[in-house]
Amino acid sequence: MRINPVKAKLRSGKPVIGVFCNIPSPSTVEMLGWLGYDFAIMDAEHGPQGVETVEHMIRAAEATGVGTVTRIAVNLPQNILRYLDAGSMGVQIPMVNNAEQARSVVNSVKYPPLGQRGLAAVRAAGFGLERPLTEYVPMANQETLVVVQVETVEAMRNIDEIVAVDNIDVVFVGPTDLSSSMGYSGQPTHPKVMQAIADLGTKITRAGKAAGTIARDAKACQHWRQAGYQYLCTGASSFFA
Repeated sequence: MRINPVKAKLRSGKPVIGVFCNIPSPSTVEMLGWLGYDFAIMDAEHGPQGVETVEHMIRAAEATGVGTVTRIAVNLPQNILRYLDAGSMGVQIPMVNNAEQARSVVNSVKYPPLGQRGLAAVRAAGFGLERPLTEYVPMANQETLVVVQVETVEAMRNIDEIVAVDNIDVVFVGPTDLSSSMGYSGQPTHPKVMQAIADLGTKITRAGKAAGTIARDAKACQHWRQAGYQYLCTGASSFFA
């Protein structure tokens, strides 16, 4: 476990720009690092990759120093554990609709006393060779990034209780699913959806969390930065398109 460059920037109030990579390709992740992005999101929700492939993608990210986050489809402790053990410096969990689900994410990510993550001499811990586990645990608890996604009308209703959960770093507003939940499927730039994202961002930042969302181009990035969003993402597949 090393110092997490994404958390360091967020702590200092700086924006971070990342890329969802739903292509099971270590080389693509490596290129994202050379392009200078702050982080790559290994997308194990809307992508086919499993733990073994993600581990190789994380190795590719480490070659260029780009931060690593894994979006994991299922909010279950032993599922989240495997991607963290593979070396991911953060997790991004979709469809978090209430405080109970948000606390479950934190419990899965953090070791005791902050959470309930199982401990072993895994790759993330340098296989127990880099440093003693007694030193690794507090560092992992400090440096691992926790991102929860709010992307439904239910989550909007419960946003105040979600942002109050300790040890969440970023609350990410998913515009595509939010638009669908609001009755505007496929219209993430509908005025009512845009207003909902802006309102959510205000509540997130007022609670002391970093607000995140998708910004597919420079214009969108500028718009959401002005609205207070700090954690912004685009998609690798749109580069190819």
